[in-house]
Amino acid sequence: MPQYCDAKVRTNSQKSSTFAKKLIKMLSPTHKAGFVNIVGKPNVGKSTLMNILVGERLSIVSSKAQTTRHRILGLINTDEYQIVFSDTPGMLKPKYELHKNMMSFVNISLEDADVIVFVTDLYETEEEIEEVITKINASGVPVLLVINKIDLAKEGQLDEVTAYWTSRIKSETVIPISALEKFNTERILQEILDRLPIHPPYYDKEELTDRPERFFASEIIREKIFTNYKKEIPYSTEVAIEDFYEEEVIIKIRATIFCERESQKGILIGDKGKMLKKVGIESRLELEKFFGKKVFLETFVKVEQDWRKNKLKLKKFGYDPT
Repeated sequence: MPQYCDAKVRTNSQKSSTFAKKLIKMLSPTHKAGFVNIVGKPNVGKSTLMNILVGERLSIVSSKAQTTRHRILGLINTDEYQIVFSDTPGMLKPKYELHKNMMSFVNISLEDADVIVFVTDLYETEEEIEEVITKINASGVPVLLVINKIDLAKEGQLDEVTAYWTSRIKSETVIPISALEKFNTERILQEILDRLPIHPPYYDKEELTDRPERFFASEIIREKIFTNYKKEIPYSTEVAIEDFYEEEVIIKIRATIFCERESQKGILIGDKGKMLKKVGIESRLELEKFFGKKVFLETFVKVEQDWRKNKLKLKKFGYDPT
């Protein structure tokens, strides 16, 4: 047998051996895996926390409430365990169909959780989410009560907030953190691992998330809408990726920003197209950072009247948690 063939055979054999070792570890009686679902009211820092825990920027973040609309999975993989994190929309009292769909994602996340990470901060109360808290307490799932933004705490405030929430949530432990400063977040990971069940991995160990690239492209553009517009505009818009072509050195993306009214379309575009151009530039830079490639981005604006209140239109935009 020629020498190069022998080398190839040895290489394949080594690959098979490596795969076999990985498989044995994944099927190990000590391997842990489970769903860790992050829940809480809007704007308490859930998305920031998941990004820190996963080590990747999977969930978009803004200072405005209700930024997250979908359930987004992020995975941590080692030879010993797989943690399937789930960032969910903020818990709220639904006002229209979009909110109902967002809350459906929350309810589903409570049903399949192995560990619930309930995130609050120094300022939120249980008002408007009493029903969800009842479900959490009745779930029988271990709950980690995470109190965020403690870097802003005044004297005695953390003790008061801790007393308030421990009287309402059946939690196994309380973890005060500052997600912004990444303070005490590593403790959350250890507390999760202590409660994670023995189980084979649910996803391929090479995966980071269950979402396709198109989804993250639309979320990045939507984030820039949240940071550049005020009042109702961010909440009235949705982003659809019409084309996504990946070449060796560049990704070509065509995106449509949908809004509910003609007046909103004018605001989104801005005087002589300046606002839309600004959103496009900021989105392209963030997309290039995310994908690690040059990006050519085209953006358009269309009106989809009252899409937030229409079940069929919501389904078209991917709000179908069933």
